[in-house]
Amino acid sequence: MTQLVSVDIGGTHARFTIAVIADDGSITMGEPETLHTSDHASFETAWEDFRERQGGTLPRAVSMAIAGPVGGDVIRFTNNPWLIRPAMIQEKLDVDHFTIVNDFEAVAHAVARARDDEFIHLTGPETPLPSTGRLTVLGPGTGLGVAHLYREASGTYRVSATEGGHIDFAPLDSIEDAILARLRKRHNRVSVERVVAGPAISDIYQTLASMEGKTFADEDDIAIWTRGQDGSDSLAAAAVDRFCLSLGSVAGDMALAHGAKGVVIAGGLGYRIRDTLTASGFAERFRAKGRFAELMAAMPVKLIVHPQPGLFGAAAAFASEHLGDTQ
Repeated sequence: MTQLVSVDIGGTHARFTIAVIADDGSITMGEPETLHTSDHASFETAWEDFRERQGGTLPRAVSMAIAGPVGGDVIRFTNNPWLIRPAMIQEKLDVDHFTIVNDFEAVAHAVARARDDEFIHLTGPETPLPSTGRLTVLGPGTGLGVAHLYREASGTYRVSATEGGHIDFAPLDSIEDAILARLRKRHNRVSVERVVAGPAISDIYQTLASMEGKTFADEDDIAIWTRGQDGSDSLAAAAVDRFCLSLGSVAGDMALAHGAKGVVIAGGLGYRIRDTLTASGFAERFRAKGRFAELMAAMPVKLIVHPQPGLFGAAAAFASEHLGDTQ
């Protein structure tokens, strides 16, 4: 049995829990603690806060899922001032072993180990995810995370992080042409995460309003998501539906590029709009790949509903790196 601290760090929140990896490879987690990054000057002080909440002692191992690139000597965050120096982790945190992975790499680890009942069906055949071959994992949040995992016939798996959220956006109709034209006024190059990440709903909404000659005010994207989901604003609802269409297109493109046999949508935003996704044109756009429409229609597309895939996946990544456990 191995105990460790599992951490999922984003721009706004840092989530901590104690994870236990049993001898058979199964992972259990304690109740997560969510800390606001703005309440702490550094990751080290947040770690100390969590340690005090746990009675003053912590396991001597840690695995961190981090929202951002993790390969350098200094890890910087886009939306908070923290810095993490991997070379100093063992000394500063008083641990013997550590793992650092990109947050969506961690989510792919979670997908690899999640039970069948921790997914809900979105489109394609209502069958479990394939037990062998490649799966595409993507999720809209502040940006668009993309990873893939490959399941071996032996039951083992491999995970690869990607920067798939930064491929070029390809409009498919006049409305998406208008969205692209709007975004090009601010960006020399428009990537898919400019259209299928949470903040993108503002540009989609404002594009639709301009097309109808309606005035609009700059506002928080959360307000548009809320009105689009609760039925109080038909234009916001149209923006949400347009978001789902574009997400379907991008998910299908990623699956083709990866040679995937199945797709998993992840992230809190995906879960919040799950009912809208199933009722929208997401599935039609996912399948609309010309000669490959039949191939796409035969591909199961799921939404992971594990409550803490980042924390669970960070623990799984630690098991893979340090315990040789990828099952």
